[in-house]
Amino acid sequence: MQRPPADADWMAAAIALSRRGRPASAPNPNVGCLLVKDGTVVGRGWTQPGGRPHAEAMALAAAGDAARGATAYVTLEPCAHASPRGPACSDSLITADVARVVIAAQDPDQRTDGLGIARLRDAGIEVVFNMAPAAARAAMAPWWTRQSEGRPFVTLKLATSLDGCIARADGASRWITGPRARAHGHLERAQHQAILVGRGTFDADAPGLDVRLPGLEDRSPRKMLLTRGTAPAGWTAVAAPEAVGDVDSLLVEGGARTAAAFLAADRVDRLLLYRAPILIGGGKAALGDIGLTDLADAHGRWRPVDSRLLGSDRLDVYERIRTI
Repeated sequence: MQRPPADADWMAAAIALSRRGRPASAPNPNVGCLLVKDGTVVGRGWTQPGGRPHAEAMALAAAGDAARGATAYVTLEPCAHASPRGPACSDSLITADVARVVIAAQDPDQRTDGLGIARLRDAGIEVVFNMAPAAARAAMAPWWTRQSEGRPFVTLKLATSLDGCIARADGASRWITGPRARAHGHLERAQHQAILVGRGTFDADAPGLDVRLPGLEDRSPRKMLLTRGTAPAGWTAVAAPEAVGDVDSLLVEGGARTAAAFLAADRVDRLLLYRAPILIGGGKAALGDIGLTDLADAHGRWRPVDSRLLGSDRLDVYERIRTI
């Protein structure tokens, strides 16, 4: 006999749903919400482009009267502050007469932090919170990093041969990885607000940096160029890794000196390593000097979080281990 889904299962589904809002929900967090009644989803939502409607508002609108007596699974504490763009989500859940609210993570925004939970409880609604804080924060990593550290969440992409080369000695690099790996790279582009390359890559490849996946063409990120000079039309000049402007998520795509600069500045939060089953020998290395003076310092910095085959290529994903 199959067991019914538990709170943890419904919350995992809500967290997966929340990823649909990245990066379009910025500057608001990408939240997911499920309304469940008698074991059936009666409403679902995720933060819409520009930050409104909120996930709860979208789910409540879908559920209608079925929201009464339901359990709401929300990946971030429902907001407690109203704005000209809409009411507070904690008030909307109270008005809809939901029975329970299960929350993955408490909102660090001082306008809500704990206040949404208190308001729900004061209205007689059962509240379970901190159900899956780590998973929720990971799904909202760009917003969470901006909120807690005042900087963008940075992903570094490296596509290499087995011997760690990103190009032949003459600079030829098309294509090291196969079509499936490249398609995955375009999906990553679609999930970032901005994408950055260095001057060398710009001059050598004239990259378009757009998203070329059917249905996602309009999700192409803003283009940034790491340079101390000026950027061409349609590009934003960035003088240093610490000087990236008002974006929550940044994908760094090349080249070796640019990748090394972000690593040396400790501005990389997530590493995508695509490796093709080829050997180049004598080619261009994936990285320049990152300022490492002691091999011991290289250990304990990266945590593997995913590994998969994309055609004949392998993708390994690592996250920076940071102490808070």
